[in-house]
Amino acid sequence: MTLPAPLAPYASRPEESRGRLYPEPDAAFRSAFQRDRDRIIHSTAFRRLQYKTQVFVVHEGDHYRTRLTHSLEVAQIARSISRALGLNEDLAEALALAHDLGHTPFGHAGEDALAAVMREHGGFGHNDQTLRILTRLERRYAGFDGLNLTWETLEGTVKHNGPLATPLPSTIAEYVTRHDLEIATWPGAEAQVAAMADDIAYTNHDIDDGLRAGLFGVKDLAEVPLAGPVLREVGGLHPALEEPRLIHEAIRRLIDRMASDLIAETRERLAAARVHSPGEVRALSGPVAAFSDALAREIRGLRAFLFERMYRHYRVNRMASKARRIVQELFRLLLAEPECLPTEWRQAAAGAGTTVTARLVADYIAGMTDRFALDEHRRLYDKYAPT
Repeated sequence: MTLPAPLAPYASRPEESRGRLYPEPDAAFRSAFQRDRDRIIHSTAFRRLQYKTQVFVVHEGDHYRTRLTHSLEVAQIARSISRALGLNEDLAEALALAHDLGHTPFGHAGEDALAAVMREHGGFGHNDQTLRILTRLERRYAGFDGLNLTWETLEGTVKHNGPLATPLPSTIAEYVTRHDLEIATWPGAEAQVAAMADDIAYTNHDIDDGLRAGLFGVKDLAEVPLAGPVLREVGGLHPALEEPRLIHEAIRRLIDRMASDLIAETRERLAAARVHSPGEVRALSGPVAAFSDALAREIRGLRAFLFERMYRHYRVNRMASKARRIVQELFRLLLAEPECLPTEWRQAAAGAGTTVTARLVADYIAGMTDRFALDEHRRLYDKYAPT
């Protein structure tokens, strides 16, 4: 059994956290980052991820990834990598679990649709929406809106892909005036690892889901960078292995190969940078968590295959087209007739201007699961459907 290594000097320590926007007493048996993780898991937005799509809409099959299963897989990978690097596993896990909370129904197609209709009302992006959820839309606690997470969790969530360019999205721009998240710097090492764990998870699990859906076959992967050599390796070791086991064995080896490369490259970068604190990691001019150049090239080749054979497959395109229409039709109707919103949302929109109402409608739609969005569209547009 591998025991957790002592935290490295550049790891985030909960006792050194910059705190919460609304001060709270420490918990007796949990660190600040453990409390953040627990609040995320118990949030309404996290439960909804169970019925939000990754690539396929949830009703298309029980075994395809959803945003929830994806987030759990990212958290597992992030914890393992953080342990190997001496980083704070609890913070990395919290960041991994929170990273997709702001996604709309129907994946990127739903987000693109909301972004288009919100262009004249302040815009829409899932990263900005995640901060709205964490700081405004979750209303569970007596003393504040949102989850009142630590500075490190909010900073890592907002900047998980690196420094933010101006102009900032509306929610982030407003929030940092009250709680400076230092948007011009790189995030801490845990946030960088969580972002890379996201890349590892979705790349490999999209291969699995694409094979399961019949969008391509194992033979089609033979000459694809990274995937092809691993499949040949497994086939050579286990020549009589049935295809489902072959696929699983190959994917677990791919995940291990990518994670191992990430650990090795990140260790080299940390050593070269000679960083001794989380602040020094943030002050660097580039990321410390990264794949080696050689593996990064192979991953780009693999993603090019997935882009052509999966993300732009006509079946995926058809569902994306329907999803965009559903989201935009819901938005246009509810913006024009906010009296059709459920009671609490209608009350919030009462007397509000167009921009405020548009944001409320966007919040309402973004929070929907795939199934609820389909049902709500049917209720509003099918004259025979019950209301």
